[in-house]
Amino acid sequence: MCSLSITDTEYDVVVIGGGPGGYPAAIKAAQQGLKVACIEKRGTLGGTCLNVGCIPSKAMLNNSHMYHETKHGLKSRGIDVGDVKLNLANMHKARVKAVTGLTRGVEFLFKKYGVDYVKGTGKFRTANEIEVAGLDGSESVVKGKNIIIATGSEATPIPGIPFDEKRIVSSTGALELAEVPKKMVVIGAGVIGLELGSVWSRLGAEVTVVEYLDAIGAGMDPELAKNFHKILSKQGLKFKMGTKVNNAEVVGDKVKVDIEAAKGGNAETIEADVCLVSIGRKPYTEGLGLENVGVELDNRGRVVIDSEFKTNVPNIRCIGDVTFGPMLAHKAEDEGFAVSEMLATGHGHVNYDVIPSVIYTHPEVAWVGKNEKELKDAGIKYRVGTYPFVANSRARTNDDTDGMVKVLVDAETDRMLGVHIIGPNAGEMIAEAGLALEYGASGEDVARTCHAHPTLSEAFKEACMLASSGNAINF
Repeated sequence: MCSLSITDTEYDVVVIGGGPGGYPAAIKAAQQGLKVACIEKRGTLGGTCLNVGCIPSKAMLNNSHMYHETKHGLKSRGIDVGDVKLNLANMHKARVKAVTGLTRGVEFLFKKYGVDYVKGTGKFRTANEIEVAGLDGSESVVKGKNIIIATGSEATPIPGIPFDEKRIVSSTGALELAEVPKKMVVIGAGVIGLELGSVWSRLGAEVTVVEYLDAIGAGMDPELAKNFHKILSKQGLKFKMGTKVNNAEVVGDKVKVDIEAAKGGNAETIEADVCLVSIGRKPYTEGLGLENVGVELDNRGRVVIDSEFKTNVPNIRCIGDVTFGPMLAHKAEDEGFAVSEMLATGHGHVNYDVIPSVIYTHPEVAWVGKNEKELKDAGIKYRVGTYPFVANSRARTNDDTDGMVKVLVDAETDRMLGVHIIGPNAGEMIAEAGLALEYGASGEDVARTCHAHPTLSEAFKEACMLASSGNAINF
C-alpha cells in the first residue's frame, strides 16, 4: 500500500475539478495573488466541455456541415466537385487535434499563473483537507483554507437502460462512433440530442428523434421552436413528439426501442444501429466525500449554496453544473470568476438574467433574456420585433436565409427584455444582445447604432427598429 503524504503547504484556495468552472476559478484566484491548487482526475484539464462535450461536438458539427455542403450545396454556387467521400477516421483526428491543443493550452496557463495542478481524484477528509488518489498511484492530502467544488455533471441514463457507449450511447459515445450508423434513434430533443443528431444525419444516418414533450429545444421561445422543428424536418430529421420511451435493449447488432404516446396510445418498437440517450445531465458528486464534512445536497443531488456560492460549511464553496442554475460552460466560467473575486476581495457577481443559450446546429439557435411565455406569465406588457433573414442582404448573398431575429421590449419603457435568433451565426450574434441587456439598452439604442453593411447583424438592428418604433427599413 502507498503511504499517505500530507503536504505542509496550506493553499489559500483548493479547487476540485478542472473544467470550465474550476480552471477559470483557479486562474482568477492566482491572478489575484492567492496560492492555488487545482485537483483534476481526468488527466487532462477542461472537464467534460473541453474533452468530451462542447469542444469536440463543435468540431464534428462544423466538419459534418462542411461535408454536407460540399456534397449537396456547392453546385448551386457555381462550384463543381468530383466524387465527395467521407473519411470519418480523419474527421475524428481533427476533433482530437482541437481538443488536445486546447487542453494543453489550459495546462500552460496553470504554469503561467502559478496554479499547482494535482492529477488525481479528490475526496474530503475534513473541511480543510482533501485526500488525493493520484493518477500515478500515490496518495496524498492537500490542505486549503478555502475549497471550491467544481466537479460538474454527468449524462443521465434512463432507469433500466444503461450506457454501453457502443449501441446505447451518451454524448461521449456518440462523438466517437467508428462508423456512420444506418439508423439512429435520439431520445431527447434538447441541445445535445439535436446537435449530435444533426451531425450523424449530415454524415448519412437516418435519424429519428423521440421527445416526451410537444416541442423541441427545452427552454426555447415557442415560436422559434416551431420554426426550428420545421427546418430540421426539412433537413431530414424525423420526430416523434409527445412520446415516451418504455425500454431500449441491444439485440445482436441492433437496438430495439419501445415507445408509446406520452398520454397513452399504441405502442411500437423502433429498430436502430445506435441509440443516443440525451435526456439531460445530473450533478457529479460520486466519491467526493461530502458526507464526511456534512455538505448539504438538495433532492436533485445538487450542492446547496447561497448567493455567495457558500455551502453550509463556511469555507467550502461550489460552482457550475454541480449546483443550481443552467448547466452551461459559460455560466460555470462566470461563477468561477465571481467566486475567486469574492475570496480575494469580498465582491463578485453573476447576472443570471443574461446567460445566453446556443444550439450549434445549422441554422444555429440562440437566445438570451426572457421569452414571450415568461413575459405573459409574469404579466409584463411587451412589444415584439421580428425580422426574417430572407430580408437580410448578407444572408441573401450567402444563400443562407432560414430563420429570423425576434426582439422583445418593454411596452412602456422600450427596455430590451429578450432576444431570440434562429439563423446563420446566431451563436455569435447573441453576444451583442447580451451586452445590450447587461447595460439596460432600449430597442431604440440598438436601432440607432450603426451596423456595418452588409452583415447578418443588421437583422438584429432591424428587429430592434420594429420592436421600438414598429417600422423597419428593409422589411
